[in-house]
Amino acid sequence: MKTSQHARIIAHLILAAALALSACASPKQSAPPEPPRLVEASCGQCNFDLPGDGCDLAIRMDAKAYFVDGTSIDEHGDAHAADGMCNAIRKAHVEGHVLEGRFQATFFELLHD
Repeated sequence: MKTSQHARIIAHLILAAALALSACASPKQSAPPEPPRLVEASCGQCNFDLPGDGCDLAIRMDAKAYFVDGTSIDEHGDAHAADGMCNAIRKAHVEGHVLEGRFQATFFELLHD
């Protein structure tokens, strides 16, 4: 056999071994979904001392407040009503995660007292 044939055979064996190893690798399993968390929900600026000029939905969990992405204050009634988010701190069930200091909501349910 010529040297170039040996090199090709070795290259094919290495490639086959790499493909076999990648096929046998176990797939990454995602973490099980967390159940909804009970949090406080309100206007971040009016009640949680978050920065800003407007009125934006925020939650407080584990004694820390976060603005919410994925839903807005206006989707949960009149914010300036007596029981609205700017005048009251409400309870909510939420699902999601904190990303770059903001809560990314995949589920948000305001509870009625």
